[in-house]
Amino acid sequence: MDTQRILALDVGEKRIGVAVSDPLRMIASPHSVLQRKPGRKGTEEVIRQIGELVSSLDVSDVVIGLPLRTDGKTGEAEKQVREFAELLRVTVTARIALVDERFTTRQATHALLEGDVSRAERKHVVDKVAAAIILQQYLDGHRSGSA
Repeated sequence: MDTQRILALDVGEKRIGVAVSDPLRMIASPHSVLQRKPGRKGTEEVIRQIGELVSSLDVSDVVIGLPLRTDGKTGEAEKQVREFAELLRVTVTARIALVDERFTTRQATHALLEGDVSRAERKHVVDKVAAAIILQQYLDGHRSGSA
């Protein structure tokens, strides 16, 4: 049985939410939020940080949330995430998977509101909670064999 972890990313222009699975790949947990500075250097720096996480956490797969539009058309955010995924693919040894992330930030915000998390605190954790939702959906789908 594979005991390497899976890392999930909720990629945004300013922040990247990170979540990680347990070694048995059953439970997703929010991990961190990486600050992403504008421009190529900012992207290179955050990819370097993700590479360090992949190595230090013994990650075999990276799942990246893909912001698909509900009308099926390709949007700018989707293009940017695909470009980011390609840059990451040539940097890390882990397998890269793109998965539908529609509504995960909304789900994360709703969960935090139900948990009575303050507005200020939500701003700091919503991205990693969204990444955990993306990862948990991925884990559940692969465990049931539906993905």
